[in-house]
Amino acid sequence: MITPALLISASGTLVLSTSNRLSRTVDRVRALARDAEELQSSASSAPVDASYLQAKRLLIGRQITSLAERALILRSALAAFYLAIGLLVATSIAVGVLTWLDAHLIWPVISLALAGAGALLWGSVLLVREARLAIAATLDEMQYVRRLVGVSESSADLSSGAAGKR
Repeated sequence: MITPALLISASGTLVLSTSNRLSRTVDRVRALARDAEELQSSASSAPVDASYLQAKRLLIGRQITSLAERALILRSALAAFYLAIGLLVATSIAVGVLTWLDAHLIWPVISLALAGAGALLWGSVLLVREARLAIAATLDEMQYVRRLVGVSESSADLSSGAAGKR
């Protein structure tokens, strides 16, 4: 009975964390939508470097595509964690019911517990995929900013290496 309870608690924590990640993704989409609108209005009102506008449009497009994929992965991860909670609660109920009935069946409990743990594992795998996408998008944005301010990749690598030695 203790193991399902601990896994339910862990699943609940992952639900909260994943919900927070999803909220951050939605916030980022809204910020990019504002950026796109401002970019559109600034392009029509004042003369702006065409290469800057094109680079910014491409960045926003890549970011929106990445955020859409992340949102779908996070939705699937949340579903997996909710399923894990349900299965683990069912495990606890099965233990109680089978004990009350004095039934000597172990397979329903083991099956439910394994399914719940499997759902928890799958949700965790999805979170790893989402984190990799988030990091790739951040690195893409950093590369854009480096080009914008005129810092080459090699000089940025050197400065980050020097900072890491401190």
